[in-house]
Amino acid sequence: MNEKDWVQLIKKTLEESDLGDNICVDTSFRIPYAQEVLSFDLSFQKKDEFTMPFETDLVVYEKTDVIKPRIIVEAKVRAVTTHDAIVYSTKAQYHKNVTPYVRYGIMIGNVKEPLPGRLFRHGSNFDFMICFKGYNLDPIEKSSFINLIKSEICYSRTIEELIYKSREKDRTKYYLMQKELILKEINWG
Repeated sequence: MNEKDWVQLIKKTLEESDLGDNICVDTSFRIPYAQEVLSFDLSFQKKDEFTMPFETDLVVYEKTDVIKPRIIVEAKVRAVTTHDAIVYSTKAQYHKNVTPYVRYGIMIGNVKEPLPGRLFRHGSNFDFMICFKGYNLDPIEKSSFINLIKSEICYSRTIEELIYKSREKDRTKYYLMQKELILKEINWG
């Protein structure tokens, strides 16, 4: 099975789960990862701009009267190289520069070993990393992945609120924020 076919299988798995109201899943969606102002009018208001889209493997988005990308997932099958980790981690940051509340992850299917150290070392812009032993998710992998996606949707919404409502008088006022590190072990043998 190639990467595109596997991503379609993952898309179907997510569509069959209850991710919430107005949540959609798609593949090969072109999402801007660069937005540049080319010129301003005489009042320094944006006049001309350039937007550069990048085709994503999998996107989870909220669709109401607008579309808000919540999660972008890069997909690899069989292995991930150091080059992959560096390139996709960099693209994750580019996407976050344009859409600051988007969550960005990488999933690897049909692997022979757990998450490689090169992802931890070079994937600093990934919000999550997950790998699966085969192409078809076993019940534990499926449950873990769906729960991960649901939590990332919530994180995206919370980050959006933190960024864009921070100056409102009636905003929620927080006194602590911590980014949690969650690791799940598996007997890979």
